[in-house]
Amino acid sequence: MRGRLAIDGGVCTIGRMTLEAEIAEAARLFDGAQLVAVASGAGISKESGVPTFRDAQEGLWARYDPQQLATPEAFRRNPDLVWSWYMYRADLVGAVEPNAGHYAVVELEELFPRVVVLTQNVDGLHIRAGSTDVVELHGSIRRFKCSANCRGDPTIIDLSAIEYTGETAPPCPYCGARVRPDVVWFGEALPPAALERAFEVASRCDVMLVVGTSGIVQPAASLPYRAKQSGAAIVEVNPQPGGITPIADVFLRGPSGRVLPRLVAALRARRRKQTR
Repeated sequence: MRGRLAIDGGVCTIGRMTLEAEIAEAARLFDGAQLVAVASGAGISKESGVPTFRDAQEGLWARYDPQQLATPEAFRRNPDLVWSWYMYRADLVGAVEPNAGHYAVVELEELFPRVVVLTQNVDGLHIRAGSTDVVELHGSIRRFKCSANCRGDPTIIDLSAIEYTGETAPPCPYCGARVRPDVVWFGEALPPAALERAFEVASRCDVMLVVGTSGIVQPAASLPYRAKQSGAAIVEVNPQPGGITPIADVFLRGPSGRVLPRLVAALRARRRKQTR
C-alpha cells in the first residue's frame, strides 16, 4: 500500500466523475491498508450543531472578540470571564450528539487493523461516538487543568471532586492557582506528546482521510502533507475545496454526515467482493 502513486498523476478528481464513482475510486485506495488516519476538523462537528469558534458569539458573548477570550493573557487578566465563556461553550457541546459522520469513522475500526483519529476538535464527539484511538491535538473542553501545572504538565483536575460554578474559575486543590480548560489557546503550543504522536501516525499511515477541516490551521494542516510525502493516499471529504484539496488523490464533495456513511458502505461492499 505504501508508496502508491496518486491517481491520474496526482490531479484531484473534482468535477470529473459522479460522487458515486469518486466514492468507488476512494474505496479502492484503501485496499490493503493496515493503518488509516482520520484528520478531522470543525466541519464534522458542525453537522451535530456544535457552533464553530466564532459562531458561538451570541447573546452576551456577541460583544467579545473570541481571540480575546482564548489566550493565556486573557485568563490572567480576567479568569472568571474566560471560565464563564468556556462553561457556556461546554454547555453547547453537551447538548449535542455525535452524527453519522462520527459513527462512520467508528465503523472504520471494523474494516482495518488500526484506525487513529487526529482531531483539531475539543468537543470529544469522536470519543463519545466510540472511536477508541483519538489524538486530541487542541485538547478537550470537557477536561480541566491547573493553570500553574503545579504537579506536572499538565495537572489534570477532576471537577467532580471540587465545588465550582459556571461563573468563577475554581482554585486548584493542590496549589490554589486557578483551574482552566485543558484546551490550546492562541499563542500556546500544542501538547508535545499529542503532536509527536500525530506526526508519527501521519508518517506511517497507508491512507489519510481528511474530514471537515479547512487545511489552513497549523501545525495540524501539515499532517496530510507529511502523510503524502510518506507515500499515503489522501482522501478528502468536505463541502468545499480547501487547503488540502490540491494534494488529495480523491476529493469527495459534501457534508461528512452524508458522504462518510456512503464511503463506509462502499468499503464494506468492496471487502465482501474481495473475500468471495
